[in-house]
Amino acid sequence: MADLHRVLVTGANGYVASWIIKQLLEQGVAVHATVRNKSNTAKYQHLLDIAGQTPGTLHMFEADLLELGSFEEAMSDCDVVMHTASPFKLQVDDPYKGLINPALQGTKNVLDTVNKTSSVRRVVLTSSVVAIFGDNQDIEKAGNRRFSEANWNTSSSADHQPYPYSKTLAERQAWQMVEAQGRWDLVVINPGFVMGPPLSEQSGSESIRTMQQLTDGTLKMGVPELHMGVVDIRNVAEAHIAAARKDEAKGRHILVNKVLTLLEMSNILREEFGSKYALPQRELPKFLFWLVGPTVGLSRKFVKRNVGYPSAFDNSKSIEQLGINYIPIAKTLTDHVRAMERETKEKMASA
Repeated sequence: MADLHRVLVTGANGYVASWIIKQLLEQGVAVHATVRNKSNTAKYQHLLDIAGQTPGTLHMFEADLLELGSFEEAMSDCDVVMHTASPFKLQVDDPYKGLINPALQGTKNVLDTVNKTSSVRRVVLTSSVVAIFGDNQDIEKAGNRRFSEANWNTSSSADHQPYPYSKTLAERQAWQMVEAQGRWDLVVINPGFVMGPPLSEQSGSESIRTMQQLTDGTLKMGVPELHMGVVDIRNVAEAHIAAARKDEAKGRHILVNKVLTLLEMSNILREEFGSKYALPQRELPKFLFWLVGPTVGLSRKFVKRNVGYPSAFDNSKSIEQLGINYIPIAKTLTDHVRAMERETKEKMASA
């Protein structure tokens, strides 16, 4: 297992990146971390607090995905680059401006800098299972009706599922760039729907918003039968670090613990919290979501291809190659809610 000398983590204040940085600092690693606006310390104060309590060192840098050369200073003398920065939005007015350009051009910008930085030996890219499939219906084409690292998303576009499309383009770009040279290698992490305790509400992600909607009564009338591969944020961070340390780590790695529907998530939370939250208690018919979907941001094409279709994933490579021991899904969900509760109490106490 290789020692980590200095690691660059892009998009440092993000949900995934924050946990990666926390675990690296706890392991005594020197971390270079990029944010878009270094003067806005409120966005990354939680990282400064963690750095003050851990043996590692943290150095903050300012960089923009769309600004050529902006990662050069942060990457200097790093042996590993973990590129996590990429927008995660399910609804955007302009898919190219909001998702595709930052993901694709940002990856190219970071990897162009890697090509110029002789100290870098490995890049760990945060991709997603949505680079493996676009719609749950795609499982009909997957071998053994189970998604694996051999599958690629071919059903998404700028008009349909632009976020999966952006992740697919960015990962393909990374593989093309690594194959064009011979100094550094690439290991890719493909997480499912990431849940678990956020380190800061500043992190912002669709995962956090989904948990808020499940517990605040927004979805109490019912939810669609939407099957999602769920994974704990702490396992995702662990996988990135294992991918950096293990010389034998190669290729793509699906990170999914268990497939759950929104109702199954709610039922797990109800066992822990009882009637404390207005959790949904039933699934609504698919035709209803087909009718009203466009009014709540779900296209009819999305409803048609995803609602009611089960999904399944082969996560064996993450276990065998990265040594991931998946955290029980009930702990993932309940820890997530308890972290939200602590955040609320802290805000009330400081008000």
